[in-house]
Amino acid sequence: MKFIKSKNQDGSEVNLYYEDLGTGTPVVLVHGWPLDHQMWDYQTAALTDAGYRVIAYDRRGFGKSDKPLTGYDYDTLAGDLKALFDQLQLENAVLVGFSMASGEVVKYFSNYGGKGVSKVVLISSIAPYMLQTEDNPDGVPQEVIDDIGANIQKERAAFLGEFGKQFYGVGLLSNPVSEQQLTWDLTVAMQATLKSTLACAVSFSSTDLRGDISAINVPALVIHGDNDQTVPIKATGEQAAQMIAGAEYIVYEGEPHGLFLTSKDRLNEDLINFIGK
Repeated sequence: MKFIKSKNQDGSEVNLYYEDLGTGTPVVLVHGWPLDHQMWDYQTAALTDAGYRVIAYDRRGFGKSDKPLTGYDYDTLAGDLKALFDQLQLENAVLVGFSMASGEVVKYFSNYGGKGVSKVVLISSIAPYMLQTEDNPDGVPQEVIDDIGANIQKERAAFLGEFGKQFYGVGLLSNPVSEQQLTWDLTVAMQATLKSTLACAVSFSSTDLRGDISAINVPALVIHGDNDQTVPIKATGEQAAQMIAGAEYIVYEGEPHGLFLTSKDRLNEDLINFIGK
């Protein structure tokens, strides 16, 4: 197995698992919460078939990476991303962040100038700010965020099982993914720890990135489903597209949060077209 080394705030090492497949222009895929790098299976296959090098890693606390008790704030997580870029000596890479990972992408630019990145893609982004406040009225209410934390504490598996249905837009008349997929996602999500699951939920729901997002100074593509019940499009994707200079914005009509699976063919095509420009 392949690992890169990052650090905790106390200087101790953290091992981050990654996969590095294919050749050509590097494409770095950063996964969403509460999954790991395996969520990108269909994108990895399509991108490597198209002639690109794909690097996908497990965020600290998830998958095969180390699971420290601390370090789940976006500054530390962006430091982990920098460790990946530095140790793999990546240049002219396309950086793709899904959902929570848009925070790492934004902070990588505001903290490190986006070193080694030539293009950015934000999919179902939580950036610039997911929480509902007086000056962010379209965000998610604090009581909803509080309920997430309380239900994870009550029984993490039960919460994540239900969360997966909302994630993919599963309902009485809508079955965009199978029960087997939901079961697999739950298995992947439960490989994280309670600490990492809770701490990352706090980070993605409450970190205000509005002062950071303009640091993205490379060509950017923002993709969001307008039926996303997990991360409301008006407060996030729509605002991200407006705040990143020159960003291309694609709305997937009627689509939920988990676009990497529910709209995998369209997403793969849009990624390949954007990367190849």
